[in-house]
This record gives sequence, C-alpha cells and structure tokens, in this order.
Amino acid sequence: MSERLFKILTAPVITEKSTLVAGHGNQVVFKVILDADKGEVKKAVESLFKVKVVNVRTIRVKGKRKTNKYGDVCRSDWKKAYVRLESGHEIDFASI
Repeated sequence: MSERLFKILTAPVITEKSTLVAGHGNQVVFKVILDADKGEVKKAVESLFKVKVVNVRTIRVKGKRKTNKYGDVCRSDWKKAYVRLESGHEIDFASI
C-alpha cells in the first residue's frame, strides 16, 4: 500500500449533520488533505477500512475569519469528503 493513502484521511467529522447523513444515506464524512481527489479518497477508505465505496463527494471548506487583540486572523482552509458506502457495509469508529 502506498504511503500517501495513509496521509489522505486526516480525521472523521463528527457533527450533527454528519450523524444525520450516516443514519439516512449510509455515508461517512472525513476530513481529508487539500490536494486529494475523489479517486484517492475512495482507494484510501476501501483499503484502510475494508469496505466497498459507491461514490465520493468532496467540498472545500473556507477557513473562518476571527478577530483577536492583534487583528484579523484567518483559519486554514480544509477539505471534507462525503463517502457513500454500499449497503451492508459500515465503519464503526468506536471500535477503532
């Protein structure tokens, strides 16, 4: 397995929206590196978790602007991937 596959998936995204999507559409949401494409995300999920991926949708999330006593600070942009799994397959993050 390529070393890059281990670096593509940064973390799972656990939010209210991602849990709703997981319950209704058999999807999992991951935070991925900015230069990853859909094919790489699919290969990484299939090889790391031994599941079958139907499709992948990616979104680039803009970093928020925050103000502190030194002026404006901008958080980094990041990329989010919605991964739809085949029926019967699931990823259990509690056991990992």
